[in-house]
Amino acid sequence: MSERPAVALSDPLALRAYAHPLRMSLVGLLRREGPLTATQAAGLLRESVPSCSFHLRQLAKYGLVERVEGADAREKPWRATALSTTWTAASDDPEMRAAADHLDAVVIRRLYDRAMQWLGRRDDDPPAWRSVTGPGDDLAYLTPEELGGLSRRIDALFDEYRPRQADPSLRPPGARPVHLGYYVTTIEQP
Repeated sequence: MSERPAVALSDPLALRAYAHPLRMSLVGLLRREGPLTATQAAGLLRESVPSCSFHLRQLAKYGLVERVEGADAREKPWRATALSTTWTAASDDPEMRAAADHLDAVVIRRLYDRAMQWLGRRDDDPPAWRSVTGPGDDLAYLTPEELGGLSRRIDALFDEYRPRQADPSLRPPGARPVHLGYYVTTIEQP
């Protein structure tokens, strides 16, 4: 894993390229597992090797993955270039806003799908895990500046645990991958 904490997408083409579910899965897999070949990634994701190879090359065009040296000349592993990906919908460019909206919609759908998959298997989790996982929501009256500050504080809290993504030796016994997925919306006022 690269030492970069985040790769920022600022081009509508890059946002649209990343908005493919398999591409998001590949980047996530490389972040969790470290360098993998297209064949290894295909096996873990239950996808075809040619499909994974194609999508990894597309991700490389936008700086989301890169090649690393393999164990031999035939191996061509890939790694994620950063621990996370960022983008913004705050743009005067309608094409950029449309691409960000599309990517946001894909991410929200993936959050929903992941939550439903978890819900289907949570009874298999031990009580200790069931007691600390699950949905939640809250409501606050904030200014844009306050909301930005809150988001930065949430990210800062998570920073303590991010090194465990790239270095399995930092993971304590019993640690599991935990996904904290959230989205922030304003509420239409009556």
